[in-house]
Amino acid sequence: MGRKSSLTDDQWIEVERRHLVDGISINALAQEFGVNESSIRRKLKPNKAEAPNTKKDLRVIAEKMVQADATNKHIAELFGALPQGQQRIVSELARKLSNVSEHAASAAEFSAASMHRLSMLANQQLELVDDVDPLKSIKRLQVAALLQGHANAASSIPMNLLRANKEAIDDMNKGNVPETMNWQIEFVSPDGN
Repeated sequence: MGRKSSLTDDQWIEVERRHLVDGISINALAQEFGVNESSIRRKLKPNKAEAPNTKKDLRVIAEKMVQADATNKHIAELFGALPQGQQRIVSELARKLSNVSEHAASAAEFSAASMHRLSMLANQQLELVDDVDPLKSIKRLQVAALLQGHANAASSIPMNLLRANKEAIDDMNKGNVPETMNWQIEFVSPDGN
């Protein structure tokens, strides 16, 4: 375990803020706060495994906030230019679209859970099939096939949601925050139509 820092958490935040925002050098900050340059460097630029938030990450987040603020300002101007009746329509439509997105995501989650459970039940039936003479267990095979068919049908909502958001999911897997998610769902009946 390392030695306790001579700076408080608030002081470390101030050091980081002054370096990133005000552009003050690490050398100058080390002298001002009475700590080694190496201590500040370790704190501000840790190994990737130790802390994923780096100087670049903070700048990217700040830039995205500026972009979001500009977008929100533009939307507010467009909204404000509408007559009051149309503002109510837009507000109601936005609320409904938001609800649809939330419900679609919930439906995908429940469908994925159903898919998992049905596949598990199908697998349990298959475990009971006679491997030497499977036709002796024809009822179990039929039940397993029926359950797996329903599991496959239940997978359509979550799989379509994943396909529609492939790029956003790839970004999340890389540690990036997606700007938007698409909630495009194609409903498919169990018979494939």
